[in-house]
Amino acid sequence: MGQQDQPDERHRRPAGVGDDTVEALGKLSEALETVERARGHLYTLHQLVGHADLMLDDAVERFRAAGHDAIADRIATDLLGRNVIAGRWTFQIVEDFDDGYYALFRDLDRQARDELVAGRRHLYEAEMKERRRTRGRPGHEARPAGE
Repeated sequence: MGQQDQPDERHRRPAGVGDDTVEALGKLSEALETVERARGHLYTLHQLVGHADLMLDDAVERFRAAGHDAIADRIATDLLGRNVIAGRWTFQIVEDFDDGYYALFRDLDRQARDELVAGRRHLYEAEMKERRRTRGRPGHEARPAGE
């Protein structure tokens, strides 16, 4: 088998790096991927709550048109534009998350990879691919043709 049927250099563990290190980096990467998913849900919350707040304009207008001014007034003054948590709209929650926890998580992941494996990503998965693929079989190539 030629070089083409080998993983590219950026997906091979550097010399001297042990299994425990690759496994620890793999678990850190998996945790970051989970946080990435949570971040997506946080943005979904941001968009859904924002959309709901805009829909309240229509609800207030319809209550007024139906003669229910007291209900319309309560919604307009107590709910419309209200903070979702103390002092914060959802965009502020997203910003705090991105600038705090998420930024630190990404930095620590990058620092660990830089210090331990010259910045290489997904070594655990790359090695799993090598164990699971059928060499020489179409659709099981180590990398795209021409790389």
